Amino acid sequence: MDATKPDPIPSRSLDRLREALPEAVEEVVYHGGVPIVRVVPERIVDACRFLRDDALCRMTHLSDLCGVDLSLLGRREPRFDVVYHLFSLDLGERLTIKAAVAEGAEIATVSGVWRTASWHEREAYDMFGIRFAGHPDLRRILMPEDYDAYPLRKDFPLEGRERDHKNWRKPEDERRDVLAP
Repeated sequence: MDATKPDPIPSRSLDRLREALPEAVEEVVYHGGVPIVRVVPERIVDACRFLRDDALCRMTHLSDLCGVDLSLLGRREPRFDVVYHLFSLDLGERLTIKAAVAEGAEIATVSGVWRTASWHEREAYDMFGIRFAGHPDLRRILMPEDYDAYPLRKDFPLEGRERDHKNWRKPEDERRDVLAP
């Protein structure tokens, strides 16, 4: 098995973004040869709109948008990353963008850039509590409206909370792998 990293895949979109909005790009790393660009949170909409509209980028497809809680990975603040996976259907090129969001802070919605972002942002809000400023309908999408926690945060108990379901098993229960009757 070869332990060397693959060469970065040339990215016209990354080059164009660096040219057009150099102050928006904080860092670039590669994973599997695909560029991952950390963008200044205040410029996320500008960067996304540029990548969608620029004739040499054409990142017209938002494949995914998700939240990541980094609180147990050594980074306390800002606690969250919002990750945008973009794809150019015309050029066959991929690009990932990340923007940091502090707990209790907001990041601008990109639902005006890609309509599908609305659903993804609602899920990130529902699971992590990340708020998206200007979102047209930011409310829970998976959990009940009156739910008072965010289940994908690292500090949420793996077993869930006793008050949330009647078949709850205590962490110290030796028979955790057996379903409760």
